[in-house]
Amino acid sequence: MNVLSVAASPPDVPLDDWQHVRVHALLVGKRIDLRALQRGIELAGQPVAVPAGERGLAVLFRYGAVVTFHMQPVEQAAFLKSLESVVGEPFDTTESEKAEIVVDDTGGQTEGVDGSGNIRLQRVTMERLVVVADVLAKSVILAYDENRVAAVFDRIEPVAERLHRAGRTVSVNDLLGHIGDVLITQHRMVGRVEITEKPELVWDRSDMERLYVRLREEYELTERDRALNRKLELISLTATTSLGLVQAQRSLRVEWYIVILIVIEIFLTLYNMFVSGTPH
Repeated sequence: MNVLSVAASPPDVPLDDWQHVRVHALLVGKRIDLRALQRGIELAGQPVAVPAGERGLAVLFRYGAVVTFHMQPVEQAAFLKSLESVVGEPFDTTESEKAEIVVDDTGGQTEGVDGSGNIRLQRVTMERLVVVADVLAKSVILAYDENRVAAVFDRIEPVAERLHRAGRTVSVNDLLGHIGDVLITQHRMVGRVEITEKPELVWDRSDMERLYVRLREEYELTERDRALNRKLELISLTATTSLGLVQAQRSLRVEWYIVILIVIEIFLTLYNMFVSGTPH
């Protein structure tokens, strides 16, 4: 299927017979150009839902996440291939998360994640799938940022060690790189992904809000976001403190150079005075 040929009306995907649904969330790149796609279901500019595979569905988010429903691996691979032209800065290694949706239309169990880790829904509707997709998409981008920040943490620890040792300096370029990593991650989390924000769909739908809150708690989105922000703050504090100390050391070095030049100038002046005052 060519995703660029999707009709502008909501995806015509039969959902009534969906009883056990495979869900796969992937972070395929840094962004997806949703404007290049003909609109499927759109909520506040995103996400976009499109039919995919023979009987499946995919929900796409502008920050690079794709969540597929009811698709075979071969169908999913072909669908992701069709997205290559609209994925910006694709990742070589894809962050992913899988889940299963089980439909329980008896009403005997609350919608949410059960003891087996399955997502239980009373019925499959487009609104419910979008809520599930929103939570899983945020979960995979959190996992990506957690791994990225952990790598930065490993690099920032030697910086703190060098600060602890007298006379050791650190690379300004490395420090600026760490600060840049923090700013990029915070910009993505706050400006593009909005981890802690509810999707537009749930604001006026109490049933959808209950489902969203249960899934958000099960995938620990708020706690993970808070922990990630604490790590980002620590990295930023370490990098900016180190940068300030490096600049202070450079300023002190320049002051010493000035003092030495003044001493040399005084010495030369005295020498010239001594030479000129010595009788021949």
